[in-house]
Amino acid sequence: MLTICRSYTASITSSIWDYQYENGRRYHAFRAGQYVMPNDEREQDRLDFMHHIFNVTMGGKLQLAPIGDNPQHVLDVGTGTGIWAIEFADMYPSAEVIGLDLSPIQPVWVPPNLRFQVDDVESPWVFPSSKPFDFIKMRAMGGSIADWPRLLKRAYDHIRPGGWIELSDFDAWASTDDNSLPETSSYHEFQVSLEEAATKFGRKMNVGPSHRMALQQTGFVDVVEDVRKVPLSPWPRDPKQKELGRYMQVQMQDAVESYGLAPLTRVLGWDPARVQLLLAGVRQDLRNRDYHIYSKCSGVFALKDDQ
Repeated sequence: MLTICRSYTASITSSIWDYQYENGRRYHAFRAGQYVMPNDEREQDRLDFMHHIFNVTMGGKLQLAPIGDNPQHVLDVGTGTGIWAIEFADMYPSAEVIGLDLSPIQPVWVPPNLRFQVDDVESPWVFPSSKPFDFIKMRAMGGSIADWPRLLKRAYDHIRPGGWIELSDFDAWASTDDNSLPETSSYHEFQVSLEEAATKFGRKMNVGPSHRMALQQTGFVDVVEDVRKVPLSPWPRDPKQKELGRYMQVQMQDAVESYGLAPLTRVLGWDPARVQLLLAGVRQDLRNRDYHIYSKCSGVFALKDDQ
């Protein structure tokens, strides 16, 4: 059974639909400029495909945290198209699931136990303390958050004792085990430039490697980190890794513009033509199977002590 969901927080108005258009892409209107990724249909398709890649990478699991069979109150931070929240709500029909995002791009027809809210997760949380969450999920939030310690402290304060949090991200910086990616490559230039832009913008892009320590410093316990290599093209010999590499190669063809266009033009002041020239080189590098590049996908989950 599906129901119509069009519930948005009272702190926003119809201006959330007044999207901004820039260099051929569409961006969110609410808290405009705070999030550098587009929200148009092209990006929504990429996000849904990325959800599939996350699932394949993590063995088909929607989450790694041992949340039990009966979670009652669940929050998906940065829900995007809502695809994870929809699948989770279907899997746990007795749970009340909330998906939170800056953009109202989620579908209208959703499971009856799911609702979406448009709001800024970095603003003070308005969730009632009388209904703490059993599970909070954050995925692919690199480049989105200015103050991670504050965000995680708010999450900690809104999780019940004995509840769980999980953070999942792909490293923004590609790795190789054989130094096959030369520093003269377009891909390397893209990484360096994107890191420079993210630093100036005040929102760190490569957050996955720091999640474990960040959760520990927040006060969570029983922190578990699961890190897996994901090839960015079908260069591996192993059939499963090769298939995963094909998925990532397709996804990355669009992702490099999604991640790079606004930061490089807005923050570093590049001309859009210069950005597109670099992205063309990056895409060519992604098709070069002599470059044995991969990203690390980290899933980190932790418990709020019930003591």
